[in-house]
Amino acid sequence: MLIKIIIVALLLFVIYTLFRAMLAMLKTDSKVPMSHYLGKRVALCAIVLIIILLAQQAGLLRFNPSPITTHTQIRIDTTTPHQQSANTKPQPEMRSAFHC
Repeated sequence: MLIKIIIVALLLFVIYTLFRAMLAMLKTDSKVPMSHYLGKRVALCAIVLIIILLAQQAGLLRFNPSPITTHTQIRIDTTTPHQQSANTKPQPEMRSAFHC
């Protein structure tokens, strides 16, 4: 539960730095450049991603299973196979020349 609180707090701080960058962009006499806040946002997003991956590997976070990997389709053959031919005409019987 603590890991989720940390992740949410970091994501809220990412949003805060995004709005600070917007205010720095709108002000003409800003002391801190907009790129400073945007750089912080990118670094925080990378930290959040790393925390999520490490927490998942450590077993602290469990994700929902994907329906693609958990679904297995079972094939049941209910018909009997039969030999098919492209020729639908009945084949004439072949007689041997030596047959009486």
